[in-house]
Amino acid sequence: MKQYHLGIEATLEIIGGKWKSLIICVLMSGAKRTSELKRNIQGISQKVLIQQLRELERDGLVRRYVYQQMPPKVEYTLTEYGVTANNIVDVMCSWGKENIKMRQQQGEDIVLLEGTSHT
Repeated sequence: MKQYHLGIEATLEIIGGKWKSLIICVLMSGAKRTSELKRNIQGISQKVLIQQLRELERDGLVRRYVYQQMPPKVEYTLTEYGVTANNIVDVMCSWGKENIKMRQQQGEDIVLLEGTSHT
């Protein structure tokens, strides 16, 4: 029997770590192919992306759809349950933006690239 001391432990087990919340955030705008996800998540390797997608699929947050065509085409979408995780991700994004503003006001050389071109 799995036991948790705090509810947040269960949350972190599902969407914790560096990449899963980012994947959920990108998938909120709609279905994405693996290459689109990789392009939108700076620094993630193909191996880690696939591993994280499989875990999110196993946990019921992501659905993988394979088109029967050549060459094969695979798309990922959030499940209805996965969309509920966006509430958590939104709060994390807002907190992060406020944290960056505070650190800038304290003189730290830090910038948020969100909404700017990365090319």
